[in-house]
Amino acid sequence: MSDHKHHSEEDSYFDEAEDFAYDEPLSKSELKRQSAELQKLGEEIVNLSDAHVATIPMDEELHDAVHQARAQNRKKEGYRRQLQFIGKLLRRRDTAPVKEAMAKLTHQHRANNAAFHALEKTREDIINKGDEAIQPLVEEYPELDRQKLRQLHRQVKKEREKNAAPKAYRELFQYLKSVIEP
Repeated sequence: MSDHKHHSEEDSYFDEAEDFAYDEPLSKSELKRQSAELQKLGEEIVNLSDAHVATIPMDEELHDAVHQARAQNRKKEGYRRQLQFIGKLLRRRDTAPVKEAMAKLTHQHRANNAAFHALEKTREDIINKGDEAIQPLVEEYPELDRQKLRQLHRQVKKEREKNAAPKAYRELFQYLKSVIEP
């Protein structure tokens, strides 16, 4: 009979319990929750764009593990194991800088979405209200060309009447974006 002990996937969560810095002993369920949380953080990093990954503070070992996961087929078993490995690496590190960088990206993403939606609303106001919406906008942003806004407003109305491609509709958005969000 062999002394070799077979480890289940669940056991792997607890094999590295010493990786966590804690003052009081943690329950198995707490260790498992923390492991899952860090694995999820690792997966979020893996799913970022190249430019955003570059903003995350990582040592070389973690950086290599993330790039290896990014190169793998996400439907394969190796990818899942690589994410577990990244979670294990994160357990051995101070994750505060990583979490802070991720929070900044999330905040930046939300701010970009809010700005995008505000521009869409401004465009819809111009289309639906015409001069009534253009006047206060030009007062707030004097660099906007009132005539161009009126012309685009008329073109959008014509496009909609003719059921034509929304060329002016898109152009209005891009014009607003170029002036309001330099």
